[in-house]
Amino acid sequence: MTTNHQDKILTVDDNVPNVQLLEAYLAGAGYKVICAYSGAEALEILDGRDSGTGLPDLIILDVMMPGVNGYQACRKIKAGEETRRIPVMLLTALREIDDKVKGFEAGADEFLSKPIDKMELLIRVKSLLRTKHLNEDLESARDVIYTLALAIEASDPYTRGHSERVSGYGVRLAKRLGLSREQQDVIRDAGILHDIGKIGISESILQKRGPLSTKELIAVQDHPAIGEKIVRPLRSANLLLTVIRYHQERYDGKGYPDHLVGNEIPVEARIISVVDAYDAMTSPRPYRPPMSQSQALNTLEREAGRQWDPGIVSEFAAMIDDEEKARKQTDFHAGEA
Repeated sequence: MTTNHQDKILTVDDNVPNVQLLEAYLAGAGYKVICAYSGAEALEILDGRDSGTGLPDLIILDVMMPGVNGYQACRKIKAGEETRRIPVMLLTALREIDDKVKGFEAGADEFLSKPIDKMELLIRVKSLLRTKHLNEDLESARDVIYTLALAIEASDPYTRGHSERVSGYGVRLAKRLGLSREQQDVIRDAGILHDIGKIGISESILQKRGPLSTKELIAVQDHPAIGEKIVRPLRSANLLLTVIRYHQERYDGKGYPDHLVGNEIPVEARIISVVDAYDAMTSPRPYRPPMSQSQALNTLEREAGRQWDPGIVSEFAAMIDDEEKARKQTDFHAGEA
């Protein structure tokens, strides 16, 4: 059982013979093994304070260690922005189901009991690494689509920066609303990719200064479905696909493409709809100058309950107000200095 390239595995146990046994099994299967003898030492390696070994592809953590135990170390690893996607296997002699539940609650991807069976260890390691590399391939595909979306937008001076601003507004609003980290990630991606379907619309329509004809309006309304098709190769992005498809739905059911009503529209899409509209209104377009912040917020509030979710509009307006107060406070203190 060998690997095509040398994956790095960090093994962590306060018992030296256990680390040596793991190292022998894993190195014999073709893996590069990094050894640590405490939870604290493992976290130092991951923080880069060690000798610059780089991030591992997999971490095997003993649970029962003095100081920082395996549960605590796993929780910190999964909370780190750069380390949370590294698969973690918890290793323990404990047999109670509650102990395993505690491990999974800490974010563990796998749980292996002692004494270690070599074949079971290697099969589970191979499975975790295969999943990790498939996810990395999906991330690479996402990066390509990201680049395409931003390149399309950058070619138009009227929309340059729009998607990144929508993404930023959306993530901040999602945090304010208490949405999960996973939902925030979806909103971040949807903010960047929500208009990628406009690649299928004629530039003459997108930059037209006058009102659109019925045929042109239908073409514009195709962009959410086109965007969904473009992003569909990201097979793990099911929720992202629905947000892209539904970001032009209206709260009263008069939106497109599927005429969803109220809470039938996913909350992530309702958030993108609000922040997308706000940024569009406060940005210049070929057919009009930008609205002021207060004009845009007044429009959102006036149409809340019809075009947009009233609760989300209310929270967004409060967020903009808070951010504006914080900015003025910062400017005031900077002026005093």
